[in-house]
Amino acid sequence: MSLYRTELRRLAKRRFTRYMSLLGLLVLAAVVVGVFFTNQKIDAGQLARAERQADQQYQEQVRWSEQERAACEQAKAAGTSSDGRYPDDCSLITAPARDQIQAEWFLPSTFNFRQTFDETLIPFAAILALVGFVVGASFIGAEWSTGGMMNLLLWRPKRLTVLLTKLAALLTGILAVTLPAAVLWFAGFWAVAAFRGSTEKMTSGAWQSFALTGLRGVVLVLVVTTIGFALASLGRHTAMALGGVVALMVVGQFGLGILLSMASARFTEAWLLPTYVAAWMQKKITLQDWNSCNATYYGECKPDTLDITWQQSSVLLSVGLVVILGAALWAMRRRDIS
Repeated sequence: MSLYRTELRRLAKRRFTRYMSLLGLLVLAAVVVGVFFTNQKIDAGQLARAERQADQQYQEQVRWSEQERAACEQAKAAGTSSDGRYPDDCSLITAPARDQIQAEWFLPSTFNFRQTFDETLIPFAAILALVGFVVGASFIGAEWSTGGMMNLLLWRPKRLTVLLTKLAALLTGILAVTLPAAVLWFAGFWAVAAFRGSTEKMTSGAWQSFALTGLRGVVLVLVVTTIGFALASLGRHTAMALGGVVALMVVGQFGLGILLSMASARFTEAWLLPTYVAAWMQKKITLQDWNSCNATYYGECKPDTLDITWQQSSVLLSVGLVVILGAALWAMRRRDIS
């Protein structure tokens, strides 16, 4: 009997795997439904009403600026203290230009597929990565804690082959859930845009960009699943993976962030793992150091910036995957099975 097919059946028959996968899919469905009911399709009447509201807002700003300018001039003429409320030159109190008050501010929320769909792929990948991590950790962790791994190695003594076959079956199962979910995610938000927003200006380049972002999301799910599997195998218990993640996030990330902030370190986010995960999905994240000020020719203060790209994130994820999986394989090969 094929060990790979046996492990696939074992994975599919585990109630925890089914329940976690179903829970993840229900959460994704709830996100799509929530976005559907919180957005509207904008028509000509709503645009006209928003323009009228923008005009009203502009007129209110004009009246307010005139009142404040008159009060400023009265205070200057009376010689009373304004406690810094008014500038030295009362003519500086003016209303904003009409084009600065945009009608879009007064429109209800609408889902523009081209502008917004890319952002939805981040929660999609995050939810399925969490499911994959927990399922992967419990899949191998239960084998160790119940003695199933020891029994399996009695008739299949090749340790690394057994462990890697289990990992291959796990990744196949996660992929079998992730790919159809990705297709339904695309279709669901296309329907949201069609009925509650706009699908205009979709080009082949936009589709290609969405497909590549979705592919990076699938890769992230598989990497996180593998890390969960490897951590649980390394500690021979599901709690090893879950405890390791809690320690990493609470001590290694939250504590490190506080320490760096207290030390006034530049670009604190560059030391935090979520920054690289976000850069992997968004292709690039620009960090800003607000403690620095680079004055421009017009007197504007601009902070220093640091770009984190998806290439840098790929190096970090690859190194982390190789180290953790390599440690699990080394421990499987070297340690006694008891």
